[in-house]
Amino acid sequence: MKNYFILAACICLAWSCQKADIIENEEEVTTETPATKAKKFTFTLKGDFGAATFTRGYLTADGQDMTDLWVFDFVEGTCVQTVHQTAEDADWGKPSMALSYGSHHVYFVASRGDEPTISEDAHTITWGTPRDAFWKDYEVEVVNTSNGNRAVTLDRVATKLRLTIQDEVPTGCSAVNVTPDRWYYGLDYVTGEAVTAKKQTRTVSVPSSYIGTSGQMAVSIFGVSGADEWVTNVAVTATDADGKVLGSANIAGAPFKRNRATEYSGNLFGSAGGLDVSVNASWEQAKTLTW
Repeated sequence: MKNYFILAACICLAWSCQKADIIENEEEVTTETPATKAKKFTFTLKGDFGAATFTRGYLTADGQDMTDLWVFDFVEGTCVQTVHQTAEDADWGKPSMALSYGSHHVYFVASRGDEPTISEDAHTITWGTPRDAFWKDYEVEVVNTSNGNRAVTLDRVATKLRLTIQDEVPTGCSAVNVTPDRWYYGLDYVTGEAVTAKKQTRTVSVPSSYIGTSGQMAVSIFGVSGADEWVTNVAVTATDADGKVLGSANIAGAPFKRNRATEYSGNLFGSAGGLDVSVNASWEQAKTLTW
């Protein structure tokens, strides 16, 4: 009988120890370290888009739809995930991603440029033809109590040159060619700085409806720019279908910066008159210059 009670006590002790081990193991399974936990974030994007806002199906600035949206999630200087949206996506303008607990820099780029090329090693986006573009470095610390719904305001990183031709457009004019000595075609999406400077001619076709008109034809080109003002020389020529030059003008030291449209107007086909510089009122204000 004594041996029976000893055996029973041992069985009870063994059961209680086993039960404690099971509870402890369950706690280890359900307790995750902060580095392995994540929280879903949905970003509602806003920006300097005039009266337009991000809505279902399109994102518009100055009456033009954005075509691409990129989101890059960086942790300790390393990109851990990316999201790329186009205007056809159901959640266009409201990207979602799971962010792990800890510090993040989330970089947003929205644009309507053509032929974008991504370099993850250089963290750049380069466009074959840059157009309006917006960017933001959004820093967030993710904890258990973080609000996963965030509104993010993007800032314009594009600049624009607009040329208005004041004198009469002659018969046969088919194109206006704009050649800045230096023009930026890419963006470092980590720093927000302009990259990939080129001297490259941008050609704009002349609709036949402008032939014989004065002061009505205007051509524009977009580029990427940093926050500081910079200058470059610009050559402008008008040509016919065979490439014969019908008129030309040279602009020395044209000033540019992000979120500013530099607008020149003057004669292209005649020798009289200078060109004045003004700024698009819907963009940042700037000083008036002449050449």
